[in-house]
Amino acid sequence: MEKDEGFLDTVKTIFFAIVIAVVIRTFLFEPFKIPSGSMYPTLYVGDYLFVSKYTYGYSKHSFPFSLPLFEGRIWEDKPQRGDVVVFKFPQDNKTDFIKRIIGLPGDRLKLEKGRLYINGELVQREAQEDFVLRDKSGNAERYRQYVETLPGGVKHNILEVSDFENVDDMPEIEIPQNSYFVMGDNRDRSDDSRVNVGFVPAENLIGKARFLFFSNNEDDAWYKPWVWPKKIRWSRLFNKIQ
Repeated sequence: MEKDEGFLDTVKTIFFAIVIAVVIRTFLFEPFKIPSGSMYPTLYVGDYLFVSKYTYGYSKHSFPFSLPLFEGRIWEDKPQRGDVVVFKFPQDNKTDFIKRIIGLPGDRLKLEKGRLYINGELVQREAQEDFVLRDKSGNAERYRQYVETLPGGVKHNILEVSDFENVDDMPEIEIPQNSYFVMGDNRDRSDDSRVNVGFVPAENLIGKARFLFFSNNEDDAWYKPWVWPKKIRWSRLFNKIQ
């Protein structure tokens, strides 16, 4: 009898732990891993971060498997220009993407030779020291780095290979209502609203990226435990995402 009660207590503990984890993940914070370099220099490949789910309210994409419990958003709060957000890729409503909100509903945006214009005004940028990435072999890829100041005053770093890449020119467009225009901070190496992402519906927003809780360099093989401590980017742990 005592064994049966002990087993039931264990099952109850596991059940409630799962319920609590699902509630936290659905309504408060959800962890995400950065798989690509589209957000360099803000986010690195191998960064792990928490996204606040409550910031913009909730939609069906707030729930596991995007359960269609309702349409639109409830308790909605609008994103601000410059927010780094996680959202469902509008073309499949399944894949998680992370980008920066550049354009708000009703904004007019265009790109000319790498320079961004919002509502007819040139967005200012200030040159910084070049940003250098190295591959597993140590080969360097050099990017031009700038501090960009968006309307409203949000400052963030961006990278450019040059101002003459395929994505550096775009005719003026107007962003539809209830939609957002997003771009990666690694401007010439990002699939965003200029390419396949298109406009991001408000319903597709999952949450706002808040802070890193872990970061490691994945260049070395996982089966070499003696290099694990060296792979951790200690200086990036618990950094707030700007």
